[in-house]
This record gives sequence, structure tokens and C-alpha cells, in this order.
Amino acid sequence: MTDYDPDDRWQDEWMGAVSRLGETLKDKHQSNPWPHIPLLPEAMKYLMTELWDRGFSQTEIRSAFDAAMLDMPSYAIDERRS
Repeated sequence: MTDYDPDDRWQDEWMGAVSRLGETLKDKHQSNPWPHIPLLPEAMKYLMTELWDRGFSQTEIRSAFDAAMLDMPSYAIDERRS
């Protein structure tokens, strides 16, 4: 039996956190009691402030969001996943 690579554990932990965030936002999007206030823009703003509060720079945050948007076409072929 081989040991579990701590680098894999490190990646699994943050990927799990991101996955759980996605699940929560999808659930809350579907049950939004304020349809005139779209959830996703508010959540993205809050995520940005949380990252900034935890020491990520404005440049790091902006670059990460920009890179994610540039990479989206390679992942998302359709407008919405069914």
C-alpha cells in the first residue's frame, strides 16, 4: 500500500471546498426569495471581499477572475450545463 500524497490531500481539500460552494450557490439560486436580486453577482462580490480580507491582493484576485473567464470557453461548450 502506498502512502497518500500530501500534495493530493492539499488539492482535494480546496477542490472540495470549491465544490461545496458551487452546490450551495446552486441550491440558493433555485430557492432565491428575492428574484430581483440575482444571487451569483452578489456571491461573486462577497467571495472577492472574503479573498481580499484574507490577504489576497487586488491584482491576484482580478487576475484569477480574468484567467477563469478566459479559460471558460475551453470548458463550457454550451451556455448552460444541463
